[in-house]
Amino acid sequence: MITLVLADCPAGLRGLLTRWLTEISPGVFVGDPSARIRELVWEEVQTYRGRGRAVLAYSTDTEQGFAFATHEHRWHPVDHEGLTLIHRPSDRPHRTVPPRTPATRPGTDHDSVTDGPTTRPAGAPTDGDPATGWSKAAKRRRFGPR
Repeated sequence: MITLVLADCPAGLRGLLTRWLTEISPGVFVGDPSARIRELVWEEVQTYRGRGRAVLAYSTDTEQGFAFATHEHRWHPVDHEGLTLIHRPSDRPHRTVPPRTPATRPGTDHDSVTDGPTTRPAGAPTDGDPATGWSKAAKRRRFGPR
């Protein structure tokens, strides 16, 4: 059994694949061809994919019971202790945590250093500090309207 997913590929390739596989949704093909036909289909996909990308998953005799291959896809298979996993690169750059600066006590004549974070009354301005806690919209989504 194989599953083949195409993205941004020419319609001619989709028509070619319907000789061996059934298209159950746009760009998603399933079927049960032999290993020889599976390899032939995969070669055709790599040749005629245009600027698109493809993912092929097929059943095999492994621990997972299947294997997969990708072509021109950002996600790619990685072997991890005998299991094949998908590596998905992050879209966001890695976040670096800035070093903590000592907090000062509000309301004192001098800026003395405290042992921990300062507390603010609800709704007090943050004076440029990053927002902490739950936003009103997040509270409504999580706990429902009052």
